[in-house]
This record gives sequence, C-alpha cells and structure tokens, in this order.
Amino acid sequence: MNWTRFEAELARRRAAGQQVACWWRDDDAAAVLPPFRQLLEISRKKKIPLALAVIPEAAESELFRQLHPQVTVLQHGTDHRNRAAPGEKKTEYPQAEPIEAALARISDGLGTLQKLAGRKLFPVLAPPWNRVRKDLLKKLPAIGVRGISGYGARPSADPAPELRQVNTHVDIVAWRQGKRFIGEEPALAKALQHLGNDEPLGWLSHHAVQDAAAWEFLERLFTLRDIRWLSAAEAFSYTAPAHG
Repeated sequence: MNWTRFEAELARRRAAGQQVACWWRDDDAAAVLPPFRQLLEISRKKKIPLALAVIPEAAESELFRQLHPQVTVLQHGTDHRNRAAPGEKKTEYPQAEPIEAALARISDGLGTLQKLAGRKLFPVLAPPWNRVRKDLLKKLPAIGVRGISGYGARPSADPAPELRQVNTHVDIVAWRQGKRFIGEEPALAKALQHLGNDEPLGWLSHHAVQDAAAWEFLERLFTLRDIRWLSAAEAFSYTAPAHG
C-alpha cells in the first residue's frame, strides 16, 4: 500500500458518497517541551482537530494555556502507573485491584482535568496502554465519564449504558522496534483494513517519542483532500453513512 493507492481509495469512497471520516488522538501529554509545541503547531497549521490525551497527575498547568481552539482534552488514566501483576500486560487498572480504588483514581484524575482544562475537557477515558478492565465500564458514567477510547476494532459502540466507545486503529509508533515510525506501507495498509467500519478511522500518535519520519508522515497525511477530520465530540457522536 502506497500513498497513490491509498489516495485513490479515498477518492473512490468519496465519489460513492462514503467520504472517509478520521480522528486524531495523541497520548501521554504532560510537559510543555519542544515535541509538544511541534504537535500543536501541526494541528494549528493543518487545521486538524486534535484529541489530546493528558495524564492528570503529570500535567503541567502551562500545557493547558498553550492549547489552540481545535484541541480537545481527554483523560489518559490518572498517573499512568503500571499496576499489572508480574507476567500480565501493562495496565493502570489490574483485575486484582479493588474496583473502588480504580474508580476513585479515575474520578480524581477527571476532577484535576476539569480544573485545569475547563471547557476544553471532553469526558472520555483513554486508558494507558489502551487497556481497562471490563467491569469498570458500566461504572464510569456514574463518575462523569461519557466515553472510552482504546485501540483496534471496538467490540461495541456502547459497551455500557451511557458510555460510547470510539477507538484508534493506526498507531504510528513501533514500540517494540525502538519506538521508530512503523513505516508508510504498514500504516496505510492498517488504515485501509479499517475503512468502512461503523466508527471513524482513528490515528494514534505519541508526540514525546516520535522520530522525524513519524512527524513527516503526519504532515503528509494531513494534506489529503478526501478525508473528513472530526473533533473528539464529532467522533463520539458519529453515525456511519448508509452504503448504497
């Protein structure tokens, strides 16, 4: 899969009345460093809405003063601490932890972001490592969380009453290969796999660790004409067009 083929598929879908809808989430926001400023500048310059997943306990107050109007804040856990037992996959919300403790921590993090981000906060939990125990989901709306965002094809649009799930599908960082860019061909091929699903195609970046090739890919991606870029609020209220 190369850019020419990918753009041709986007154009074909648009001509058929099925323009591809995408959204962009960036994880692990906390410090106001040069990569963070670069992230905001690309979003501003290209006029692409950005869903910024912020770690509440680590976030600098200056971060929120830097945000431009097209940036929405999501909750990226609370402390981003791995609590998994030995041998388990990384997670902030292990099954062995009392559920009340996990809920209290999420609620505290949400409260912190409400104070710091104000009206820029969209009450969606993007759990660290994209993992959250299933029994937490039905309890999240009671503490003010209205959405959940993970990675990969979602099992359900509404995993619990009053809770909407909208995932990302293409992580542009190859974590097991030195945090380098995954490459144009793998990224575009993965995107193509998820086109036509009932949710918008989600792109996932990590500004703090990205290499130059990853930034260049985003710059190119954001020039494509046949994509409709959604804000977080639009993504979480998205209804897929009917196929004729």
